[in-house]
Formats: sequence, C-alpha cells, structure tokens
Amino acid sequence: MAGDVRFAFSATDMARTRFAVSPLWEVVASVRTFRTAGRHSVHRHWRERVAPRLAAAGLDGGLLTDLVPPAGYTPDFITPPPLPGGGGLDAELRELAATPVEDVRRELEEYGLRGERVRQLYDDPVAGLARLTAEIAAYWELALAPYWPRVQAVLEADVFHQARRLATDGAEAVLGSLHPSVRWSAGTLTVSHTFCAAEARLAGKGLVLVPSVFAWSSVATTLATPDTKQLIYPSRGWGSVWEESRAAVPEAVAAVLGRTRALLLAELHVPASTSELAGRTGLSAGGVNQHLTALRDAGIVSAHRVGRSVLYMRTAVAESLLAGA
Repeated sequence: MAGDVRFAFSATDMARTRFAVSPLWEVVASVRTFRTAGRHSVHRHWRERVAPRLAAAGLDGGLLTDLVPPAGYTPDFITPPPLPGGGGLDAELRELAATPVEDVRRELEEYGLRGERVRQLYDDPVAGLARLTAEIAAYWELALAPYWPRVQAVLEADVFHQARRLATDGAEAVLGSLHPSVRWSAGTLTVSHTFCAAEARLAGKGLVLVPSVFAWSSVATTLATPDTKQLIYPSRGWGSVWEESRAAVPEAVAAVLGRTRALLLAELHVPASTSELAGRTGLSAGGVNQHLTALRDAGIVSAHRVGRSVLYMRTAVAESLLAGA
C-alpha cells in the first residue's frame, strides 16, 4: 500500500547522518535493474554484456535473485549499513554473513518471501548466508567488477558534491533535494513510498545516505533492521556512466596549457580520481598525477579526499579560463 515513510531527526541524528558509497547496494540495485531493464533503459548495453556471463555461471537465477524481486521488498539484512570510511565489498559481505539468525528469520517472515532456496535460508540461516555471500561475490566479479572504477567515480563525485553543498547550503537544502519523492520539513524527512507507510525511528543513530547508479528511477529505504536506517537515491550523473565520448578540448586552452593538461581539465566537468582520468584518457596514472600536480600548484584544480580516493575538481580559475575560451 502506498504512503509516506517519515524519518524524524533529533539533533544527535542530524550530527550522525552521513553519505556513503556501498558496493553491496549496487549489487542489489543492479540485480533489480538486470531483471527490469528494457530496450530503452540507459543500462541496457550493460545488461546485454553481462547476461551471457551470468547465464553461463548459473547466476541469472539463484538465492540472490529470489531475495531481490523485480519490484517490492528486499530484506534489509542483505544490505547492512556501509561502514564509516568504506571498506569495500569484502567488508560488507563480512557484515552480511554475521547477521544474527533471529534477524534473518524475522525479516523473511515479515516479507513472506517464498521459494525452496528462501525456505532453506530460513531453516539454516548460517549456511544460507554463506551461500548468499558466495553468490554475491561471484555476481560481482562477472557483472560489476569490470565496470566498478567508472561507477565508483560517479558515486564518489556525488558524495563530494553533496558534502560541499552541505557545507555551503546546509542540511535542509541537501536533504530536500535528493529526489522528487523526498521532502524535508520541520526536522522530518518524508519519503513518498510505493509499498508502505511508516514512522521510522532513527534512535540517535542518524541516517546513511547512499547514492546509486543502478537505483536510477526511485529511492529505497531500510526500515526493518535495528541497525542505522538507510536512504538510497539516484546518484548525480548516473545516466552518463556508460558514455564513451570524450570531453571537447578547447584549442585556445590547449595552446596555453598544452593539449594533455587541457584534456584533463575538460574531463573534470565532474570531479574524478587519477585512476578514473587515466582510464578515460588512455594516459598512465603516473602521467596524469604529474599533470594534476602542476595544475593544482597553479590553482587551476583542487584535490579533496573522499573515503579512500582523492577527487580532483576544477577551481574558479579553471572555469573562467574555459569560459573565456
């Protein structure tokens, strides 16, 4: 039944609310997208590439797909809150494998999921979670690992963007603009939900806000878990993740800075890491780093640490230079 999910924030909740990148959430969102992507979907080419691999490995059906239907509920225990500072998929899978038996059974009972594999998970959660984490790891290697650098770059750029807006515009402006279905008013974040209505207790733990490339059309929330609640929203730039075209290099800027540095500057239309720029331009990571250092020393780009990555972005000097060109 459609309704609103409301998160009421205390001062402590606001202080503990954070943004995070979650590989495990991208697994879950991509499984759903894989099952629903049509010929007009932005992700259709990704689906066409990975479908034969998943079919050959028998991963186009299994416990993971049983737990992630094309629409509707997915048990919250599959996606524990991302750890502060990241940690990657392995760390998240360890959290998943350690889910208490009673939490697994309670959620499966509440959601009423059916099927032999789900029943086996209910009967023996320890063995079932081991099977689930193995499936996720295999799915990751075939469906997401080859594309993770570009997906991760989009997600980390979104986190950086949101953090900068939080500092300049405040929490109200950021939380109220994550998605058209999300509203902020008088200390309460309201999410228009397709399947339920609920008053969600944050209990002083705050809210983890997770951008997603594959959750491209709507938001998702975790409500059943006693852990920190999460809100998953479409990342900025999700539609450009599969674009292959390079940014145009202004000739006037190339004449001043050199073509390589002008190319890197053009590619920084969104914040990016050294490895992402190397992958997009074909330059070596070492060469990219040398050019970025020179541009940073000149005040043309700036560097900002986001989790384990350093993202580079154009400064006001760069924007003026490109606008003049």
